[in-house]
Amino acid sequence: MINKELRKDILKLITFAICLIFAFIYIKPIWLFFSKIFELFMPFILGIVIAFVLNIFVIKLEKGLFSKVKIKERVKHNLSIVLALALVLSFLTFLGVLIVPQVRNTTNIFIDNINEYEENVDELLKKIGINENIKNNIIEKTKEFSDKAVLYLKENSGTVIENVVGIATNVVTRIVNSTIAIIFAIYLLVDKESLLKQLNKILIAYLPEKRVNKIKKIAVLSNKTFANFVSGQLLEAFIIGVLCLIGMLILRIPYVATISVLVGFTALIPVFGAFIGTILGAFLIFMVSPLKALIFIIFILILQQFEGNLIYPKVVGKSVNLPGIWVLVAVTIGASVSGIVGMLISVPIVSVCYSILATNVNDRLENKGKIRPKKLDKTKLIS
Repeated sequence: MINKELRKDILKLITFAICLIFAFIYIKPIWLFFSKIFELFMPFILGIVIAFVLNIFVIKLEKGLFSKVKIKERVKHNLSIVLALALVLSFLTFLGVLIVPQVRNTTNIFIDNINEYEENVDELLKKIGINENIKNNIIEKTKEFSDKAVLYLKENSGTVIENVVGIATNVVTRIVNSTIAIIFAIYLLVDKESLLKQLNKILIAYLPEKRVNKIKKIAVLSNKTFANFVSGQLLEAFIIGVLCLIGMLILRIPYVATISVLVGFTALIPVFGAFIGTILGAFLIFMVSPLKALIFIIFILILQQFEGNLIYPKVVGKSVNLPGIWVLVAVTIGASVSGIVGMLISVPIVSVCYSILATNVNDRLENKGKIRPKKLDKTKLIS
């Protein structure tokens, strides 16, 4: 006769199988549903992420700058929030002031020297054996394509207007969502203690003590992982920016300060950030000197190898306990779901999931006597 525990396990297995089959059959509508839910809550998810990042600075300020100041804890906390916001906004403003004028200057240089660029292109075409007939054919095809594009725009002006309106609406939506996210993040930081107490009461009221302890353990792990990741990523970005600055000074590459800050800033995005910074930097340098742009690309590729093999594993890799292959998977999926924001938050989220799974797997193996507990890091699947 089947005992109660076995019956419960069989019932769970059957339920899981039914849910899995249902998910496979209706995978498209389910995906659309969750995408809409994710889009709806995106401002609040982004707000939580902003609050996590700002909270790192707030804690540093409370324990550092305001640690010996004799004022109320509440006032100290609020001052730390204001100062943390001011620091982040000041940095973003500095970034904009540094980069925008250089982009404008580069564009002006390109416009002023466009005739010279055409002559250089002509000389290059002659050197590689492209004669006048081939060149005229390319120009003719380009003009033909341009005429077709203009004709298409005239015939489909309504569709073009709709697309422009759609893009404008999307931009406005993103600005509104970002504003909501920042306000929500500030609210979370200001009322952090009371919100945590309220959440704790709800958990105790509706869940068993064992489940509450498990949720708290996951929350502590999540907070630690996010904090370590952000701190490590910021430190790594700073190191890359400084190394880029030194290298560009030695190689006498133009726009040293602008591009070094840009490379450091884009390095905040795991895996793909350096490539984004390289493309933007190379574009700026190319308008002044194509040769210097090539030297810059080679230099950044070498720097990227140094960063990927030495800096990232030491500074960021250990802080999140996530193997490189899963970092790549996390960033790729994050980018497809929510662009740059998804790329930034995907690594710590996957790291938390990885740590929870690793802890659970190793606990089960320990209970079965398959591993010795003293020689085990429970947050890693491979020890």
